[in-house]
Amino acid sequence: IPPLFTAVQEQARARQAQLTKPAGSLGQLEDISIQLAAITGQLRPALANKAVIVMAGDHGVAHEGVSAYPSEVTPQMVLNFLHGGAAINVLARLNGASVRVLDVGVDGDLPPHPLLCAAKVRRGTGNLRREGAMQPAEAVAAIEAGIRAAQEAIAGGARLLVTGDMGIGNTTASAAIAAVVTGRTPAEVTGRGTGLDDERLRHKVLVIEAALAARQPNAADALDVLAKVGGLEIGAIAGIILAGAAARVPVVVDGIISTAGAAIAVGLCPAVQPFLIAGHRSV
Repeated sequence: IPPLFTAVQEQARARQAQLTKPAGSLGQLEDISIQLAAITGQLRPALANKAVIVMAGDHGVAHEGVSAYPSEVTPQMVLNFLHGGAAINVLARLNGASVRVLDVGVDGDLPPHPLLCAAKVRRGTGNLRREGAMQPAEAVAAIEAGIRAAQEAIAGGARLLVTGDMGIGNTTASAAIAAVVTGRTPAEVTGRGTGLDDERLRHKVLVIEAALAARQPNAADALDVLAKVGGLEIGAIAGIILAGAAARVPVVVDGIISTAGAAIAVGLCPAVQPFLIAGHRSV
């Protein structure tokens, strides 16, 4: 992972002071513009070619009743992405971005499609309450699938990557990762996911607590955390981030699952952190 262009970063900061506007009036947009200059080495980086990559994978923990929807929804939503009918398709069209789907672990067969990249490591993860989510080698394979997908997008001209996800049960795995990485309790970092009521949210927290007690993931070993309580699509997101940073391409991290993937990527290689931009502030 290369270092930032610190000289260009300072030039961008100085340029902000010369523009006809009150200092700081554009808020975070000013900070992001300086960050983009530091990443790309260009005062006015060309980011017209944008690629959204949606990573898809199922989760064995969905069988514990942690989601309002069954796992069968995952392949249905992937087909929706491919046919342009999901919210991300609308947002991408409005922003001139392409959308591709990377299947690293959908528990079902998907028909070939020009926008679908088939890189299935296995058909969904193990139920992390009962067993490890995946083997370490499978975690590595998921990361490598994300790396390849990002490299292909960058070779095709993408100069900004956006990570997306699809996988029923993946907020449970993401909350487990968040608890391990931050040292907070599952109750503090677990959200309602697809819209759970209070009783089912409490059940979801209990499932994560049981998984962490049984699996004992090592917070100092990102690959161990991913393999024990993560997800295949979360590993692929980490791969997207690693490849983007290696190519000096900024990566927009969108949502709690992508944030969990970013935590894994930063755990594997802290130098990727300056290449990340938060798309929004989730739980």
